[in-house]
Amino acid sequence: MEFQTLRYEVSDRILTITLNRPDRMNALNGRMCDELIAAFDQADADDDVKVVIVTGEGRAFCAGADLERGGETWGKHDERMASQAATERYLGDGGGRVTRRIFDFNKPVIAAINGPAVGVGITMTLAMDIRMAVKNAKIGFVFAGRGINPEACSSWFLPRLVGISKALEWCFTARVFRTEEGLDAGLFRRLHEPDELMPAALALAQEMIDNASSVSIAVTRHMFWRMLGAPHPIDAHEVDSAAIAALGKSEDAREGITAFLEKRKPNFKDRVTQNMPRFFPWWKNREFRKL
Repeated sequence: MEFQTLRYEVSDRILTITLNRPDRMNALNGRMCDELIAAFDQADADDDVKVVIVTGEGRAFCAGADLERGGETWGKHDERMASQAATERYLGDGGGRVTRRIFDFNKPVIAAINGPAVGVGITMTLAMDIRMAVKNAKIGFVFAGRGINPEACSSWFLPRLVGISKALEWCFTARVFRTEEGLDAGLFRRLHEPDELMPAALALAQEMIDNASSVSIAVTRHMFWRMLGAPHPIDAHEVDSAAIAALGKSEDAREGITAFLEKRKPNFKDRVTQNMPRFFPWWKNREFRKL
């Protein structure tokens, strides 16, 4: 796919997706939603992509939804959803479609928030695994101040990341705050000077690539995210037992143990597109316990 609103660049097995509408502070529009989903589709199908970093071009990460239509910004939402309801299980708003696609992704996703991230500009990152940001950047869950509600599945993600009280405080006040407050609440891994953000994100991505099996990461990513809503530890126990039984027989498991004993870095070769265990994706497979 030819991207118009973002850049898709792979180097050293790391994909950098750069939101690229700097004249609009990378504000999200329908085209960008579609392109982000397509980019994650493409990355999931490419075994040469091991980690994804999402960042923004220019001085902002993402200023939120593009409001160039003014008070009619949200007027087309229900019309568009109804037009595709016959073919989609659930379409929903664009931000939610993006976060759902990231949630279903099989590889680590790092948000490198290089400037202001407001509205969907911050909620789109909640489904990403790790958020890093520059110091003193503006963040805001400003929906109530615009007469709407939090979107992009943020009512599911945000309380799990920072707790219900902090999530509601940010949403109830609709205030813009600085990344330092987000760091204190656990929203961000670390804050960086602008010229240090991408090197830090790339170094973290490389550490994942050097030390871990891609198949193990994919299973682990889904185990951790999907167990956030599990009612009992036994749900996790059933999955991790099935995973250990399957992955323990893999070539990557053999290589990981051999590398440890030989005191060298592992050379993992199993591929996410070809070597996932039979029970995966278990949340769609009611028979996985029999496999």
